[in-house]
Amino acid sequence: MSRSSGRGQTEPLAAIVAVATVGVGLSLYAGVLDATLPGERDRSTAPAALERVDHEIAPAGVARPERVPGSHEAGPAGYRTNVTLAVGGRRWSSGPTVPPDADETEERLGVRVSPATVEPGRLRVAVWR
Repeated sequence: MSRSSGRGQTEPLAAIVAVATVGVGLSLYAGVLDATLPGERDRSTAPAALERVDHEIAPAGVARPERVPGSHEAGPAGYRTNVTLAVGGRRWSSGPTVPPDADETEERLGVRVSPATVEPGRLRVAVWR
């Protein structure tokens, strides 16, 4: 049989380029479509806000209650943030009242309750729009 027998053939390089182009086009389309459709909101803001607040009130790894007032300002821009530090029966809070649909996260950390006393406590951060 001769090389030009009437069957359709494609150069291998052209086929690879065509498949890659279609793949890139579908990826771009899916990314744009996902960004424009309404859906579940981004819930990754609370862990990032917790990290920022942690650095604000516990720069050396031990939280200081006197640093809690105003610490809600360390939250992400465009979001409302509430910060609560609790140890034993005591609680310090900063920021507006938390709505039921807020994205919340917390961590355990040491809290300096007096010059020579560090007790275990919890730092909770709530973020919402």
